[in-house]
Formats: sequence, C-alpha cells, structure tokens
Amino acid sequence: MRNITIYIVFFLVSLGTFAQQQPQFTQYMYNTIAFNPAYAGSREILVINVLNRNQWVGLNGAPITQTLSVHSSIPGSKLGIGLSVINDRLAYERALDVAADVSYTINLSEDYMLAFGLKIGASKFDLDDDLLNDPLYNDDPFLDNLYYQWKPNIGAGIYFRTEYLYFGLAAPKFLRFLDDNNTAYFENDRVNYYLNGGYLFEVNKHIKFKPTFLVKFTNGAPMTVDISSSVLLKEKLWLTGFYRFTEAFGAMANFKVNKSLSIGYSYDYITSDLNPYTSGSHELILSYEFEVPRPRCKCPDLYN
Repeated sequence: MRNITIYIVFFLVSLGTFAQQQPQFTQYMYNTIAFNPAYAGSREILVINVLNRNQWVGLNGAPITQTLSVHSSIPGSKLGIGLSVINDRLAYERALDVAADVSYTINLSEDYMLAFGLKIGASKFDLDDDLLNDPLYNDDPFLDNLYYQWKPNIGAGIYFRTEYLYFGLAAPKFLRFLDDNNTAYFENDRVNYYLNGGYLFEVNKHIKFKPTFLVKFTNGAPMTVDISSSVLLKEKLWLTGFYRFTEAFGAMANFKVNKSLSIGYSYDYITSDLNPYTSGSHELILSYEFEVPRPRCKCPDLYN
C-alpha cells in the first residue's frame, strides 16, 4: 500500500510539472517520423527505426518509452507512407499511440522540396491493474472510464528540405482524450507543436558538421528547446553534444555498422530539480535501411 501511495504522489506531481507534454526524445533527428508525418518518405528509401528511452533512471515510476516506426517513399509518385507506434509509461499511467502517416512532396525548384503530411491513428490510455484493483480506487467511476479505451486522433505537419538544409513544423495529435462531460482524462493529453531544423556543412571529404534544433511547445506547459552539434566522421560515425534548456545536457553517438544497419545511444545528464534523485536518462535506437525503392533524388545524407 505504501508503494502505491508513493507512485500516486509521483504521478500527480509529474502531471503538474513534466507530463503535460508528449514523450521526450533526445535522438529526435533519427526519429522525426514519430512527431512529423511530412517526414515520411523523405529518406527516399525504406527505413525501420526501433527506439527505447529510460528517462530519469533511479526515480520510481519515471517515464519509459518505446517507439517503432517504418516509412518509405512510393516509386513513381510524390507520396510517402509510414507507420509509427509509441508506447509510453509513467508511474501507473500507460499510453499507446498507433498512427499511419502519409506525405505529399512538391518540388518548388530543382533543389527545394516541400512536403505536407497527415497522421491518422488512435490513442489508448489506461492504468495499471495494481491501481485499479486497489480497494481505495476500484469503485471509482472516473478510473473505470479510463480503462482500455481507444480514441481516434489526427495530426499534420510540413517539411521543407534542400540539399543541405531542412525545417519541419508539426502537431502529431490535434484531438484530446475527453469523456462524456468534455473533461480531459490526462493533463499530458494536449496539443503539442514541434519545430525542428538543421544544416549540413561539408568541412572536407572526411568530416561533416551539422547543427540541429528542436522546439516543442504546448499550451499550459513550459517550452522545451534542444540544440545540438554533430560531427560525421568518414560517413560512419556521428558524434553529438546537446543541451536542453533548463533540463539537461549530454552526448550521443550513432555508428553505421554496415550499409543498412546503424546503432545510436544517448545519455542525458539532468540539470533540473530532479538531479539529486536520478542518474540521468538513457536512449538507444536501432535503424535499418533498405535500398528500395529507388531514390527519387541523389541527396546528401542529412539524417544518418
């Protein structure tokens, strides 16, 4: 019972201070399809990503997030398609998002491309059996309404890219998870907006440099700003340092094992008030690329 009480307290505090936004990703530049449907097909090949994030390690009930994404361009067309699945856990709360992505790319000129994307899916929120079966809460109709319910959702995004530059703006979920009285179930179920971009500099034939940023803003929650600087060595290894304003800083590495497989890892050192209670956050991503369909352009590798 004491453990349940501790989890509930952490859950409520988290909702008020952190969880008003959707899951946080440090390696967002490799997982853009999770929040921007216009990114679907932008790699011009078939890409599969699997990511696991353990946030605030050492803190009971801290967020744990897994994502699976697949996206590809469609040969002979300006369309891209994708599928993204996000499984997120915070204390006794669980959230599952499943969405299909479709994009349409317009060639503004020979070098400039603008894509529009649509994300259509469903979200499921529920609570652990340990909480629902507790005598103090198992007769609560509010909790009963939460359990195993799916709700449809829709999102949209735009994505602009050139040979060396890219920008994106997206809102992956527009609809809120409301009950019959138009009351929100969760404080973190709000519209999140993502703005990201980057530029690739070719220092020489063996070294490339890429600064990137991600801004995430939500009504009623603090804005999150990530900035990073990455160096690519001999088309094999990305080394990156990043800073998340008022929250964390850290490093990541992404190694291309072979032509198809790459592995990435990141570590966040927490600088917020949670610092005394956690050893940091860890994130691992695996990416596999298929050289199909045939690329629609010979673009520099801005992303991996």
